[in-house]
Amino acid sequence: MSEHRGSIAEAVAGIIGELSGPEAVRLAEPHGWNEPAWRALAEAAFTTVAVPEEHGGSGGDIADACEVLTAVGRFAAAVPVAENCLLAGWALSSAGLALPGGPVTMAVGHPADTAVLRGNTASWRLNARLHRVPWARQATHIALLADLEEVPHVVLVPHADAEIQPGSNLAGEARDGVVVDAVVPHAVPAPAGIDTGTLRLRGALGRAAAMSGALARINELTLAYTGTRQQFGRTIDRFQAVQRHIVRIAEHANAAAIAVEAAAANARPLPDVFDVAAAKIVCGEASGIVAAAAHQAHGAIGMTKEYELGQLTRRLWSWRDEFGTEALWSELLGEQLAAAGAAALWPRISTGRVVGNE
Repeated sequence: MSEHRGSIAEAVAGIIGELSGPEAVRLAEPHGWNEPAWRALAEAAFTTVAVPEEHGGSGGDIADACEVLTAVGRFAAAVPVAENCLLAGWALSSAGLALPGGPVTMAVGHPADTAVLRGNTASWRLNARLHRVPWARQATHIALLADLEEVPHVVLVPHADAEIQPGSNLAGEARDGVVVDAVVPHAVPAPAGIDTGTLRLRGALGRAAAMSGALARINELTLAYTGTRQQFGRTIDRFQAVQRHIVRIAEHANAAAIAVEAAAANARPLPDVFDVAAAKIVCGEASGIVAAAAHQAHGAIGMTKEYELGQLTRRLWSWRDEFGTEALWSELLGEQLAAAGAAALWPRISTGRVVGNE
């Protein structure tokens, strides 16, 4: 799929443009997700991008998945694409398991989570308490990591075997509690490299990609509105105060897009901490600045529930906290740079490459 990059987001937009327009988004929020949009994306094989074909996916790479997620964010589509392909699909396929019929979600190490596996391949038993799992109530299966005698295992639990406690984020997207008591799951030892940290890294990249799409759309909305709304005989984009908002929105939306594109392009074969941390930080900071500037530029109309702007900004406020805040990723980025040493700092910033890996 990677040879078709650039057209992927356009294809996704063509599929869900009407299914996730502002009215469709408003109607979907009470349900916690947009089933028609998910179904259309699944039929076009966009929900399993970056999962190998031999494990039930549609192939492609992480950059392809980020193209899909950018379009998903642009249309505020409440669908678990990142969870299905970048998280559960990757963990299951890496462990030699096929991705079951979706949607499949994955619990990624909430600080209050507990998950304990007992027994053996003949008689597994899982007990787990999971928090704010994306779209758990709509998922056919829930994937997670659970320890058996301090050895992590990739575990797959059918929806029917879990007690779901419905919840949501600020944007109305499902973020559910999950309780599992003495359930018999499908479990295999986790291969090296599959842990909470790597899953959080992939989740952060997925959310950053969606945020960059939402930011780009907010930029378009603001330009369109300020270019047509008139006050005192001229469009409001002619006023210096409004122009200041327009410029700030464009600056930060484009910076976010560049950061995500770099992180996605360099994710071969896996995402890099430096790149993903930078993308999540840039997108998170842009979310606050762009949301404030866009709402000021739009005035009262931007606060109405039916208007597209509020749907996008509520998602930005939610997504910036998921899979790590700017503070968390800033700390991790600082630790990595300090460990690499002063000599590695400038080459990494100026070239995007790790010294010694050229």
